[in-house]
Amino acid sequence: MSRPALPPAAAEARGALPDTDSPAFDRLAAAVLARPSAPLGAVLRAQLPGPSGVRWLHQESLPPTTRAGSLTAAQWGSLYRCWAATAPVPAAPAGGRAGGRTSPHGHAPAAMAVPRWGS
Repeated sequence: MSRPALPPAAAEARGALPDTDSPAFDRLAAAVLARPSAPLGAVLRAQLPGPSGVRWLHQESLPPTTRAGSLTAAQWGSLYRCWAATAPVPAAPAGGRAGGRTSPHGHAPAAMAVPRWGS
């Protein structure tokens, strides 16, 4: 699968990252560039939790109506660092197992079934 074409500034920011960060940067760039005519404030609300997007715009002295195509390489790098620091990371499956029950007794880890009195 080929990588989506990035604007020159985004490609420059991606090139400055370690190779291990490239797939994550591509996910962020694809999400931000999916709606090129949308104001960046609205796009960031969907990508960054809480007020992080607004804080990032303020930190970069950008109005919320800025379009993604006008970001510089430095701003792309800064946006990626903000996103990587605040975006929720998918949790690994409990106990290192994929799918199925999370514990042998069918309840959440460390939970126990209600005792059966009189059995």
